[in-house]
Amino acid sequence: MHRGAPPPRGPRGPRGPRGFLTEEEKAEMPKVTWPLLKRILSYLLPYWTRLALVMVTILLSAVLGLLPSIITGRIVDEALVGESMKQLIELLLAAVATLLASQLVSVLSSYLNSWISQHIIFDMKNQMYRHLQQMSHAFFTSQRQGDIITRMNADIGGVSNVISGTLANILSNIATVITTLVALFSMNWKMAIIGVLIIPLLIIPTRTAGRTRWKLLSQGQEKHDELNQLINETLSVSGSLLTKLFTREESEYKKFVAVNGEVTKLALRETLSGRWFFMIMGIFTQIGPLLIYFAGGYLIIAAGEVGLTVGTITAMVALVNRLYWPVESLLNIQVDFTRSLALFTRIFDYFDRPLDITSPENPQFPDVSHADIEFDHVRFGYGEDRDILQDVSFTVNSGEMVAIVGPSGSGKSTIINLLPRLWDVTGGSVRIAGVDVRQFDLTHLRQQIGMVSQDTYLFNGSVRENLLYANPDATEEAMIAACKAASIHDFIMAQPEGYDTQVGNRGLKLSGGEKQRVSIARVILKDPKILILDEATSALDSISESAIQDALEHLMVGRTSIVIAHRLSTIMAADKILTLADGVIAQSGSHQELLQQGGIYKQLFDTQFGRMLRTLEE
Repeated sequence: MHRGAPPPRGPRGPRGPRGFLTEEEKAEMPKVTWPLLKRILSYLLPYWTRLALVMVTILLSAVLGLLPSIITGRIVDEALVGESMKQLIELLLAAVATLLASQLVSVLSSYLNSWISQHIIFDMKNQMYRHLQQMSHAFFTSQRQGDIITRMNADIGGVSNVISGTLANILSNIATVITTLVALFSMNWKMAIIGVLIIPLLIIPTRTAGRTRWKLLSQGQEKHDELNQLINETLSVSGSLLTKLFTREESEYKKFVAVNGEVTKLALRETLSGRWFFMIMGIFTQIGPLLIYFAGGYLIIAAGEVGLTVGTITAMVALVNRLYWPVESLLNIQVDFTRSLALFTRIFDYFDRPLDITSPENPQFPDVSHADIEFDHVRFGYGEDRDILQDVSFTVNSGEMVAIVGPSGSGKSTIINLLPRLWDVTGGSVRIAGVDVRQFDLTHLRQQIGMVSQDTYLFNGSVRENLLYANPDATEEAMIAACKAASIHDFIMAQPEGYDTQVGNRGLKLSGGEKQRVSIARVILKDPKILILDEATSALDSISESAIQDALEHLMVGRTSIVIAHRLSTIMAADKILTLADGVIAQSGSHQELLQQGGIYKQLFDTQFGRMLRTLEE
């Protein structure tokens, strides 16, 4: 079995821990440009008043955060050293009031941040959904559905962390550092310099130890991925069967033991590294304050520093500790900023995908009730390699039923997809009522066309909801009549909840034939002027097919219809049959005419009916 190497991931998924970028993130680091920043800021602009209020609350919170440390110094100098109980109570009450005020401001700031971020997510999701709705069918056939859902949910949802997390933290840390430095230097500039110089001693060792631990975590995660992949492949139903049939149990077990051993070794190394990491953090966070106490003691005892008190030293120790985490966070701005830009870049990548198929600037709304359909030297290809349709020309007269047959992959479905502009021609033109479909208003064009495809899709809802999707204003009587015409009404009424029966995800609670008949009823309810049937009866048994053929023939009366069918029995009565081969119309005529001509149509006919005819002759 071939096992591709899993993509490198950090211990927190595709992203690394805070403070470090993965190799993948470094390689895909977005380019910082003013247009990109301006585009990001445009989402904040509608909420600038609340954003300004957030900045006020952040500044106020930073100032209030200073007071407990300052009050602590006063408690030491004025209450404890001065032995004043009154001062002690007053200062303690002031400290409690400060803490309460700080928490209230923090709650207000958090609410405002969440309000702004959630409204930006609301705006971006609406914009993304509308944009994706207007993307051409080509986008959805080439893009993985998981990627689309990730952009809609995970990426746009991650904007909340950028606004309420990254941006708010940066502003808060800057405010905390500035206000704390001002407070420190206003108390004692000598001690302030010592306190600032100590900060690198607290940060550098922990970052070094953290980088080592990060590498071990990354290696461990990669081995975990390899182990999980091995388990998924060899212990799944198909993998287990393959292992047994080729008697590879022993070799797969040896592989598992080897990878599992590597996982265990890395886990032990990471655990030990983690203990050293936290030990180093603990030592340096304790050494820092001790050095400040030593410096303060030296200034008071040996140097006789005037105005420097024990309370001042205590307050400055607390303030220096208050600088530790904000400074470390600001050192990580590049990492947080890069990840935030990468998030917006992925979102903007979808927003910038062009809308290939849209209504023209001055769309037309022609009446197609009694209109001909013309394919005029049509060419089409999904890529640049080769054209699937090379030079297709034919006309479907108003009210006619034209069938298209041919080998698989000959381009039959492609032809009908050009009519409602699911794709656009790369050469020639498709016209309805003499007007190129590219000149139609797109909504008007698709409202005139009803299509039943072989890949029947039902939404996860009730039968009624799926039927009314075609015509929300349809009456109950019209809905029932459509279902009777599609031979599905009796089945629906036999269910306990009737038309309110839930069909399940993609209609999985219904059989293939039942889904197809609901789909046919849905198109009947739409009452289109042009009808397209792409293997519309492929999932039906012979009895149901016969009943629906009668319904479809009734439905086709007065409508222009194009039918694709592998079962030739369903299209023998067509006004015209087109045989498609190698991207061109190879034959055209009625059933009898094509049999007399011989060629591809007769080969298809003989393949399907030859054995039965020979049996009858015998």
